[in-house]
Amino acid sequence: MSETPDSVVRTYIQTHRAAFLDDLAEWLRIPSVSAQPEHADDVRRSADWLAAKLEETGFPTAEVWPTPGAPAVFAEWPSGDPDAPTVLVYGHHDVQPAAREDGWHTDPFEPVLKDGRMYARGAADDKGQVFFHTLGVRAHLAATGRTTPAVNLKLLIEGEEESGSPHFRDLVEANAARLAADTVIVSDTGMWAEDTPTVCTGMRGLAECEITLYGPDQDIHSGSFGGAVPNPATVAARLVAALHDDNERITVPGFYDGIAPLTDEERELFAELPFDEEQWLRTAKSHGTLGEAGHTTLERLWARPTAEVNGIGGGYQGPGGKTIIPSSAMVKLSFRLVAGQDPDRVEQLVGEWVAARVPAGIRHETVFSASTRPCLTPLDHPALQSVVRAMGRAFGQKIRFTREGGSGPAADLQDVLGAPVLFLGISVPSDGWHAPNEKVELDLLLKGVETSAHLWGDLAAVAAHR
Repeated sequence: MSETPDSVVRTYIQTHRAAFLDDLAEWLRIPSVSAQPEHADDVRRSADWLAAKLEETGFPTAEVWPTPGAPAVFAEWPSGDPDAPTVLVYGHHDVQPAAREDGWHTDPFEPVLKDGRMYARGAADDKGQVFFHTLGVRAHLAATGRTTPAVNLKLLIEGEEESGSPHFRDLVEANAARLAADTVIVSDTGMWAEDTPTVCTGMRGLAECEITLYGPDQDIHSGSFGGAVPNPATVAARLVAALHDDNERITVPGFYDGIAPLTDEERELFAELPFDEEQWLRTAKSHGTLGEAGHTTLERLWARPTAEVNGIGGGYQGPGGKTIIPSSAMVKLSFRLVAGQDPDRVEQLVGEWVAARVPAGIRHETVFSASTRPCLTPLDHPALQSVVRAMGRAFGQKIRFTREGGSGPAADLQDVLGAPVLFLGISVPSDGWHAPNEKVELDLLLKGVETSAHLWGDLAAVAAHR
């Protein structure tokens, strides 16, 4: 009996498993920490290593793209089929800082295989999840008998994601023609749990600001002047107190305009997930939940916008008392945004809201840092269904749906390229992104390879029938 395509994929992966893991370990030994200037050469070395490995994999084009910061890697492997769709895979090759004294059991840049896991900085976030596509595309070719992928396959692997992606949008805009794609696959995400494979359908955006309030030109005596001049610390406290109403809704006028509401189906799918709120609270080191009325915890985390006070300060902070009216105060705010919200519009609304609440005698500045747009792919999108089917073949079980409460540069790809963003990741919460002893589960990593191998043919078939 001849082998099925699925069995060919699995056999190919097992045959090449050892070499794949050896290559990944070699890459993980490069400490590509973009946030630390002393590792700038290592980040460049990581980009060069990946470009060379992609050429070895079979990509006829593999280039290192410089930026004003750390370099990215671009690779392209045309299908050869005239009607093949174009897919762009996004990931990043830079990693978070790590040192043995942070609590690592072993050298963070010397990969260790133990109990079916690989421990190293970047094993899950994100080198492991980038690298599974290299073996995945080869397994795809082995199973289909093709010499080129069923899709026009492109990769854009960033070098500054762990530093806030300061040059990413400019890079995408400058190279939009070469990056043009019908679908974007982001492999910088995770699943709900090892026994609950999931696909993420959206990611929140982010807007951040610092509000500085200026009162008297210097700290002044609260007995001589208190009660007769405005106090910037008091104004800061009032701003924070006014940010939410009694139902924890954000009071900035127009803030919720245009938001895409959760559908009944999405709420039901969220409710299907085995969410243990008490365990989640223990993980959060928190003692209770609080959020917008009328929504569950998962809905608040994934599908509702937020306004958080990240910092507040002003005046005397030392021991004992110091009876002054401080000369200045500050508030740091962050806003997680959902589909339908425009960061530029939110910045305008927040700025107007602050200005309307600052009394005469107080000068203020509201300064926003670079923002990130939200992204969301509808559940019935054909390309999303391709990801679900490919994962289902690899995992052999029902694939559920999540969203991501955090933010990332993926929405810039959607915004600039006009292509839907889909998420394909195999990492689980226990992998410890950004933490000591980061690891990746090898069985799941190989499931990622298998999913990648199935995905390109499915996307091509969907495109052919549209």
